[in-house]
Amino acid sequence: MDDSTILQKVSDLTDEEKRLEESHELEALSKEQVARLHAIEVELDQCWDLLRRRRARRVAGLSPDGEGVRSESIVENYEQ
Repeated sequence: MDDSTILQKVSDLTDEEKRLEESHELEALSKEQVARLHAIEVELDQCWDLLRRRRARRVAGLSPDGEGVRSESIVENYEQ
C-alpha cells in the first residue's frame, strides 16, 4: 500500500465518520453505528501510524514498503 492509497483511505473513513456523526444529530445511533464509529477510529489510527512509520523509513534512507498495518492492540495502547 502506498502513501496515496493510505491517504485516500483516510479520506474515505473521515467522510464515513462525518456522515455517522451527522446522523447522530438527528437521531440516536444504533449499536451497529456506534461499533462502526469505533472501528473507523481504530482504522484511522492505524492509517496515521502507518504513514508516520513509512515517512520515518524514508527519512532514514530505507524503503517505506517494509512497513505494514499494526494491530489495534498496538496502535490503541500507545503511551503518550
